[in-house]
Amino acid sequence: MSDRIRYIREEEKKYHEACYEQNRLFEEGSWLHKPVKTVLNLLALFDGAEPLSVLDLGCGVGRNSIPIAKAIQEHHRNGQVVCVDLLESALLKLSSYGRQHGVSEWLKPVACDIGNYAIPLKEFDYIVAVSSLEHVRTETELKEVLGQMNRGTKAKGINCIILNTNIVELDQQSGESLLPLVEINLATAAAEQLLREAYSSWEILDTHVKPLTFSIVRNERAILLKSDCLTYVVRKMESRSGEQ
Repeated sequence: MSDRIRYIREEEKKYHEACYEQNRLFEEGSWLHKPVKTVLNLLALFDGAEPLSVLDLGCGVGRNSIPIAKAIQEHHRNGQVVCVDLLESALLKLSSYGRQHGVSEWLKPVACDIGNYAIPLKEFDYIVAVSSLEHVRTETELKEVLGQMNRGTKAKGINCIILNTNIVELDQQSGESLLPLVEINLATAAAEQLLREAYSSWEILDTHVKPLTFSIVRNERAILLKSDCLTYVVRKMESRSGEQ
């Protein structure tokens, strides 16, 4: 691992662990206060699917995993949400929140760098990657992960990717431009092209870009983070043979 990647990951670890300690899941005050609407709305497309197999890449403390598990539970489905994250501290909180919300048996935490996680072939109905793919080490690795997501999805399965691009960080007090602490900072058009190529045979259900601006605190320094939030939702077409 390069010194640059090591530094970024150390800083991101400090930021996320501080955020998880200072803010509770589903309470106002941070980006943890609610799940991503698109991620949950897509569950309606799986009505009747049982069991429902879900993979959440970069799950954190369960912002999306726990509501997905709750939906599986409430619809009396068999199923599971495999929750992959690099931070073991995040997964410990995920397990704790899972118990609090009564969905532990539907959650399977896995401590792993998402760039190293081996996705089993045709294993999942639904794969979610929210603000996580920009944290793999290289663009080459990103393409490999997308390839695994493709091959790991069942016929008619869905991938929901939310990727931050064109990321800018500014010191809020001085206005100084800072090095964005992200492993891959793609231009939005380049990211869109990469996703189109990775999913060239899939049906596009939704794609749009939304500018984001929000404040974070890193090492007691107030930082303004700006990015394009690229949403890309695709469904795998059934093979001609009808194989799953």
